[in-house]
Amino acid sequence: MKPSKRGIYRRFIKRAMDFILSLIAIVILSPILLVVALLVRVKLGSPVLFKQKRPGLNEDVFLMYKFRTMTDEKDEHGELLPDNVRLTRFGRLLRSTSLDELPELFNILRGDMSIVGPRPLLVQYLPIYNDYQKRRHEVRPGLSGLAQVNGRNAISWENKFDLDVEYVDNVSFIGDWKIIFLTIKKVFVREGINSEVAATMEPFKGTIKEKRIYEK
Repeated sequence: MKPSKRGIYRRFIKRAMDFILSLIAIVILSPILLVVALLVRVKLGSPVLFKQKRPGLNEDVFLMYKFRTMTDEKDEHGELLPDNVRLTRFGRLLRSTSLDELPELFNILRGDMSIVGPRPLLVQYLPIYNDYQKRRHEVRPGLSGLAQVNGRNAISWENKFDLDVEYVDNVSFIGDWKIIFLTIKKVFVREGINSEVAATMEPFKGTIKEKRIYEK
């Protein structure tokens, strides 16, 4: 049986496109990367980059890079203060413009991530995903994804996972480029940066309702 056009794109073209686009973006955006790095160093100190382990394709863990947006302020017990306290005005600006995400271009170049795919979430969420939610790891995580252009942090976890799995089931060249163009639009409009109850997005605590029945 011959592979479908979507299958050919997913298996052979998507990764090559990711490599070429990320390399071009790094070269073109290098002055912006340098300026933002210098501003982060001056306003927030060292380190400039925020590094954190995230699960990727097939739940393999990789080190993701972002520009730092928070301070390291701690309380009297040595515990980090809440995000909304540590997230500075400058940090909010970086997040609202998505400039903090630019170092992820190097993750894409390395093959840890893709231009488009479900956003890489925290490693500690892995044990509490149900089988349906785990399907988000059937593709490489993305710099942007279907959930990001349909509400980002302003939608519920359930809606995010629905959109992630919808993307997994419908990966295509045209679909990816639609998400890329919608992402650029969202960056300029600055929609869905924060949830209604937290500075960024409230932690995922698992799904209480019954697991969905789905066809893979």
